[in-house]
Amino acid sequence: FGEVPTGCAITRDGARPGDDLWVSGQPGRAALALAALRGETELASEHQPDFMAALHRPEPRAALGPALRGLVSAMLDVSDGLLGDLGHILERSRVGCSIDTSALPLAALSAACPDAPRVMQAMLRGGDDYELLFTALPDHRERILAISESLALPLHRIGRIEGTPGLRALAADGSTSELPVVGFDHFA
Repeated sequence: FGEVPTGCAITRDGARPGDDLWVSGQPGRAALALAALRGETELASEHQPDFMAALHRPEPRAALGPALRGLVSAMLDVSDGLLGDLGHILERSRVGCSIDTSALPLAALSAACPDAPRVMQAMLRGGDDYELLFTALPDHRERILAISESLALPLHRIGRIEGTPGLRALAADGSTSELPVVGFDHFA
């Protein structure tokens, strides 16, 4: 619960073609921890405490949201997976998006789990991260990076909002492929 100054709420419907797509922190840790608890994958022992804490005691980005006020055009928390929640922004804003797969923050996940397909699934479809997914004009990049530094919280620019509906993955070689807008299934 909380309060927002009149006219300052950041909603899901403000994304516009040309906006950058950003995500905070490290999505996917909670999903990998859950998979490890279910015996579906293994986590390196040195990463287990951090990943289990992400699952059992997630830290909402309460300071980041207000810090981004006035800079971002659309925002929501990643509770149903990055792709699933991005789908909410795209639907409400009536836009599409290309995700730059080489910009996804996969290094920490890959260091904890050697199963590359599982890591990508955790990043894109894993739930309960409570990171923030947001869009902003490219003109705001420097200010957003300054907020990242002041909060000691990584913010990753992972894509671009487009006028053409749909969700696409942009590979390092420049090729694109369609992505399904599928998030975490709480009942699976």
